[in-house]
Formats: sequence, structure tokens, C-alpha cells
Amino acid sequence: MWSVADTATMCLGSISGCMRNGHHSASQSAPGPARGRGFTLLELMAAVVVIGLFAAIAIPGYTAVLEKQKIGQAKRDLGQISMAIERYRHTKFRVPESLADLGPNFIPPTDPWGHDYQYLNFNSSEPGAKGKIRKDHNLHPLNTEFDLYSLGKDGDSKAPLTAKASRDDIIWARDGDFVGLAEDF
Repeated sequence: MWSVADTATMCLGSISGCMRNGHHSASQSAPGPARGRGFTLLELMAAVVVIGLFAAIAIPGYTAVLEKQKIGQAKRDLGQISMAIERYRHTKFRVPESLADLGPNFIPPTDPWGHDYQYLNFNSSEPGAKGKIRKDHNLHPLNTEFDLYSLGKDGDSKAPLTAKASRDDIIWARDGDFVGLAEDF
């Protein structure tokens, strides 16, 4: 067996650093890396992977909700603009040449994507106005007197609603009976 003097020498004068069997305990010794004060690289990487998975699941859903909200706002804006056009028609007995004709108190909003709403009076004196009239897939005009729509997310549009550039447009069609995405018309 070890004597008390041998044990003291092995433990370097520290009773708390010795084990019962007289061997020096490395886990209780002073200076050295302390486990439990931080995270290992593997634990940090696992946390980053979990956060990445949550983000990969949540971000597409969040952007889809934002897009639906923008479409809803564009539909409400088109409804307000069409009411202003109807008020103009009831006082002047015709539809306006442009949205600017609706008066100084009416400032046409921009669509949720930052583009101006598009308006075309079918009886306009503007050259080529008849060729700009938007039509459905059967080549029938969408409305009887004017076109009103948003260019949508991509900010581009073509005359037929079936064109790729027109599918994201928000349209006012059938003289107000349909307001929504062109691809749903």
C-alpha cells in the first residue's frame, strides 16, 4: 500500500485531487479544458442544420402568404379604381380617357409591386388603342368599355391572357364580375 507521504507527493499536496485508491484524478485536476462550459463543434453544426431545415420549410410558405396578400391588395385597389371610374361615368356620362381624368382628389395608387395600374378606354382617340384591348382565350374582349389591370409581380404583360407574361396580371374583367389573377380567368 501507499503511505500517506507517497499519496501527498503524487497528489501534489492537493487532497481534493486524489482518488480513494491513491491515483491522481485527471478529471479533477486544475488547469485544462473544462467540459460543460461550451458546445462542441458537432453540437453547433447540428443546431445550424436544424435551423436551416426550419428556414427551408418556413420561407417558401411565408413568401406565398406575402404574395397572396399582394394579390388581395391589388384586387381591392382595382375595385376602388373601378368605383372612381363609375362615379366619373355618372357625372360625365362617359368613361375617362385616362386615370388622371378622374380628378385632382383621386390619385391612382401603384400596385403592390410598385407598378402603375394600366387603364385603356376602348373609345380612346389614342392611335392603336383598339389593338391594345385585352382578350380572353376565345379572343373576346374582357370588358365592354375599358381595360383595367395590374402588371403583376413580373411587371410585364402581353395582350393575350394566355401569354406567360400575362398569367400573373391582376385583371378587372367581365365589367367587374371577375377580379383576380389572369391565370384563374
